[in-house]
Amino acid sequence: MSQNSAIDRYQMAGSRPVYRKNSRLSVLLFILLMLIGIAFAGVNLFHDVTDAGSESTSYVPYLLLGLALLIALGFEFVNGFHDTANAVATVIYTHSLTPTVAVIWSGFFNFLGVLLSSGVVAFGIISLLPVELILQASSGGGFAMVYALLFSAIIWNLGTWWFGLPASSSHTLIGSIIGVGVANALIHGRTGTSGVDWDQALKVGYALLLSPIVGFVCAGLLMLLMKRVVRNRRLYSAPQGNKKPPTWIRGLLILTCTGVSFAHGSNDGQKGMGLIMLILVGTMPMAYALNRSIPAEQSPRVAALATVTQQELMRQSNNAPAPASSYHVLTDYVRTDKLNPQVLPALAELTGAIGNQIRQYGTVDKIPARAVSNTRNDMYLASETIKHLKSDPQFKLPAQTQRDLDALKAELDNATRFIPWWVKVTVAIALGLGTMVGWRRIVVTVGEKIGKAHLNYAQGASAELVAMATIGAADGFGLPVSTTHVLSSGVAGTMAANRSGLQMATLRNLAMAWILTLPVSILLSATLYWLFTRF
Repeated sequence: MSQNSAIDRYQMAGSRPVYRKNSRLSVLLFILLMLIGIAFAGVNLFHDVTDAGSESTSYVPYLLLGLALLIALGFEFVNGFHDTANAVATVIYTHSLTPTVAVIWSGFFNFLGVLLSSGVVAFGIISLLPVELILQASSGGGFAMVYALLFSAIIWNLGTWWFGLPASSSHTLIGSIIGVGVANALIHGRTGTSGVDWDQALKVGYALLLSPIVGFVCAGLLMLLMKRVVRNRRLYSAPQGNKKPPTWIRGLLILTCTGVSFAHGSNDGQKGMGLIMLILVGTMPMAYALNRSIPAEQSPRVAALATVTQQELMRQSNNAPAPASSYHVLTDYVRTDKLNPQVLPALAELTGAIGNQIRQYGTVDKIPARAVSNTRNDMYLASETIKHLKSDPQFKLPAQTQRDLDALKAELDNATRFIPWWVKVTVAIALGLGTMVGWRRIVVTVGEKIGKAHLNYAQGASAELVAMATIGAADGFGLPVSTTHVLSSGVAGTMAANRSGLQMATLRNLAMAWILTLPVSILLSATLYWLFTRF
């Protein structure tokens, strides 16, 4: 059966609302939310910069910041085309909710998911970048990095959306990060493999690779289990015309849509937040390089912990003198993972310097603007070094020293890896707006073009239950997964379990998009990064 005939058949069944244009109310709501989001971000940004005591004789940093923020929010807007649309596909195609209500409902729970997210996924993805680029976020290379990441991700996402392919925004962003890392290494005369934290990349890669398989298998098994346990025939029948499903089935489908929306916001929303924090730290370090909301009474404890850790590291290295440049020793170690005798003395000196800086100014929020970037870089580099030391098989230290290092890393991360609440709100609005505009193409693919038969109630519930659980579990472990891949593969799994048949042309297109996303986004971002560094 051709894809066009499947659409014609579905339209004849009375489901024309999927193909109708947005209502006037939807358009007005879109404009209102967009204006609220821009105004909200602008007001909070102004207050943060003013409170930090920032003074600038040029408007260029503000222009660069505004442009980069708009592009980053554009990435989340396009992300809404792809991923959030998957959450509403089943409730729309089973007539559990009208398209307008479904999109608004999903957007609201995306909003909650983003607000309540931990930020672990955001900084897990950012840590794929070369440490020297993160430490130089305010330099020309830092701006080139951010713009290359954003443009390459948006270009590929828009291209796949145009053809109605549920490509993964997670894959796209990670490919873009790898491309920037490889290009940065080659530009500086190193091998391309030295430009990425491959341990972290493999961890992320496994999550992205396994999640569609988990979605397909688990959704199929859940569908078979439901057939054995729940004998109600209506659960396994396709919707008749525009007739709504029985109340309990409708409630189940709305619940699963809610769960997927919340999990998606909690996981996918963090990717945009991580990019925005890179932008804020790079353009306005005096306001965003350090977490100024840390309680004042906590600062002396951090300073004391840094000093104690310094003394323990010096003892473990037999009081070896610090190298001429501890900064370069630790940067090389983080980049190459090659432990040498200079690493512990260098880390001891750096932790001591951090303790002295906090002690000198009393609290983190009192560190002057001119010193904020250096303090932040010292803290970030020390945290990354501790993380690499913990995973290094050559690294053996007494249990107490290990505990002090863990405690110090937690405090350093609290100071450098934070997300202001207004960033979360703005990202949530961008995700919701993207869904309101672009949901149809992806919804049609999920609802009509994966299986040869119409999506029934049990299939929709099975696919979304598995997607909700998978994304939620990945968020708990701080791993990014693709809502698109999990839900699409879940729908395919239920079609296979139900023997409904699969449209192989669509599956081939989905597989092709899945296979091409990484290499294309790597090539795009590497090329754009090289071009931007020339300017």
